[in-house]
Amino acid sequence: MPYSFENIIAWQKANQFTLNVYRQTRLFPKEETFCLTSQFRRAAVSIEANIAEGSKRISRKAKLSFFNISQGSLEECRNYIILAKDLGYLEENDILSLFSDLELTSKFLNAYSKAVANNSSVDDNIIVEN
Repeated sequence: MPYSFENIIAWQKANQFTLNVYRQTRLFPKEETFCLTSQFRRAAVSIEANIAEGSKRISRKAKLSFFNISQGSLEECRNYIILAKDLGYLEENDILSLFSDLELTSKFLNAYSKAVANNSSVDDNIIVEN
């Protein structure tokens, strides 16, 4: 497959997280449709969208700016998981699953960002999952 953002492990993990968020928020109360459900989903989509967009930017500074926005959205999602837990909208195993996906996404996004920031050739293990 030719190189695209889909080859970046951080994007792959963010996509898995987003799909998990969509599955979990289907169970939220209907009164949350235009509030917490919508905000949570938008923040999750923002993580992967900014990785995709940043990956095609030419300058290192521009790339890192988009990856930084992804990290901000990632933390926003962390807040929504905690809020959904506090409101009783999620079961314990669902909370653990979301946090696990979130941490994995963060780990790979940080590694990818550091490689770009250090202007090093990006390790294939950071880009493409074997």
